[in-house]
Amino acid sequence: MDETGIAWIPSEATCRDANWTGFIAHCGLPDYAALLARSSADPEWYWRALAGWLEFRFRRPPGRMLDLADGIAHPRWFLDGTANLYDSAVTATLERDPGRPAVIWQAEAGHEQTRSYAELDRDTSRLAAGLRRLGLGPGDVIGIYLPMLPETAAAFLACARLGCIALPLFSGFGPEAVAQRLRLGGARAVITVDGTQRRGEWVAMKPVIDAALQGEEAVRHVIVLRHHGAEVAMREPRDHWWHDLALEETVPPLELPAEHPVLLMYTSGTTGLPKGTVHTHGGLGIKIGQDARLTLDLKAGDRLLWPTDFGWFGGTVTILGSLLAGATLVIAEGNPTYPAPDRLWRLIDRHRVTHFGTAPTLARMLRRDADALLARHDLSSLRAFPSSGEAWDKDTWRWVMERVGGGRAPILNFSGGTEMCAIVASNILFPQRPASFNGPVPGTGGDIVGPDGRSLPPGEIGELVMREACIGTTRGLWRDQDRFHDSYWSQIPGLWAQGDLASRDADGFWFLHGRSDDTLKVAGKRIGPTEIEEALLATGTVTEVAAVALPDAVTGNAVTCVVVPAPGQAGDAAQARLLAEAASAALGRAFRPKRIVFMRELPRTRSMKVLRRVVRATLAGQPPGDLSSLVNPETVEELARHAAAGTEE
Repeated sequence: MDETGIAWIPSEATCRDANWTGFIAHCGLPDYAALLARSSADPEWYWRALAGWLEFRFRRPPGRMLDLADGIAHPRWFLDGTANLYDSAVTATLERDPGRPAVIWQAEAGHEQTRSYAELDRDTSRLAAGLRRLGLGPGDVIGIYLPMLPETAAAFLACARLGCIALPLFSGFGPEAVAQRLRLGGARAVITVDGTQRRGEWVAMKPVIDAALQGEEAVRHVIVLRHHGAEVAMREPRDHWWHDLALEETVPPLELPAEHPVLLMYTSGTTGLPKGTVHTHGGLGIKIGQDARLTLDLKAGDRLLWPTDFGWFGGTVTILGSLLAGATLVIAEGNPTYPAPDRLWRLIDRHRVTHFGTAPTLARMLRRDADALLARHDLSSLRAFPSSGEAWDKDTWRWVMERVGGGRAPILNFSGGTEMCAIVASNILFPQRPASFNGPVPGTGGDIVGPDGRSLPPGEIGELVMREACIGTTRGLWRDQDRFHDSYWSQIPGLWAQGDLASRDADGFWFLHGRSDDTLKVAGKRIGPTEIEEALLATGTVTEVAAVALPDAVTGNAVTCVVVPAPGQAGDAAQARLLAEAASAALGRAFRPKRIVFMRELPRTRSMKVLRRVVRATLAGQPPGDLSSLVNPETVEELARHAAAGTEE
């Protein structure tokens, strides 16, 4: 790091070879600043230019890329255009280099499989033909409850090929969370697996689907992949083995309106039910194409390793992003540090990974367990560290940059979310300071503002927003359009508020400061507090619950639940264990509360709303803020005593 605090400066060769450089030249502009300015002044020009450079394959080119007659909150995209995302994701590379690896997969036990683009096309086509024989077609929602496997990519792409809508489900969810999302989405089918391995232990997944579908008649078909060969119960005529269904037939990708939905991804808010974000063939393809090829500088032949799950948006980004770039996705099923803490270092070395996706939580885990093993492996193939999901601490950021990347590879930070992909990003063309961003991505109008919507000066923390209509933004919320406007466009009228806090310094570097709402983010996974609270209330042993996330040295944040015991309940360690297990069983172990705090009552406003921000701040040892609306301020003193005691479940 030099005296100005700059930790990485791109070389002339890096700038010359960067995809951004090629795109800027394609647009006939002198530099990135000119591109940014023109994208804001003429957004329809920008999105058409981007689609052309990406070689996104429209079947019928749209007459207009964008119509803003109804304002930026209600844009109309791809007027009269048709497409199928599959054409750009698979067919393009299939025509050029069918033998190129599309997916390299490794099990915890060490055995591996590789699928070429031709083999992935074959698997996808056969599954699509089987789904069509079941009567599934355009507009039908299909849940995908799979760990990260080559077949996970095939399942998603088969949905796209048919015009079905993929509904990803986190592979660690319990039955209640799965059932809720299938019900909200109106799913007609589910694709799942017998089970998976995590830390050497067998984890059954088909039984979770069976439990989730008890009493549910809307899901007519369950397709089961035989992955580990375990015995599973099959219910006729609902259940079908994948290998029996996927026979040697072909079904070509359908021509669809470019705005036809391809992905229904649920994300949790601070209150109410999970929100169903809707992404389309054209919007998802072009935006993830921008994110993968420009933001992350992913090129044909590159190899991307990014531990994630298809149930989170990161799974879509890794699968679709690598394919749109003509790259190879490297998958490590199971735990990234099992059976040995240097598992990921071995994969990077063995498969010459160029892009290692990480996040602060994973980096802290690797630093703790595998730092000493770095020297055993050749990591010289790495040239970038994609990163999203959490704010970085500077110490961990430096460790990744210097120790893992040897000072060569930048950390390409981007912030966005399930609702719209990236808002701001670390650009490979510019220097970096530890834990920083480099500002807005073209086509978003990213800014940091105060409550009045005005841009904030350096040093002030405000809301991270978009001032422009973005092609990757969700097309409303599934079956809940009124909530869409309330969730994203009403906080600061005329601006999209993502719910992240950010600031910039005097030199123009941007920094994240966490969530501005109550959404919990644990190890990069988001969930609403109400889902955890409902699981605890369902035990009948508590009458009130407030779930918050508190800082944790490993996962970044850990769940803490403050509860009021029901009459006759002891409020002791045994009850705490029961409550923690209830949350784990309903939502998965990732959301098991690390701590249960028993209280006589929770901090409430005069309108009887629980103030989670007061709970979170007080337990974290921070000022609780304005307490004037509380009807029971004495609860803050009780919370402070629990914070001082530091008792864990």
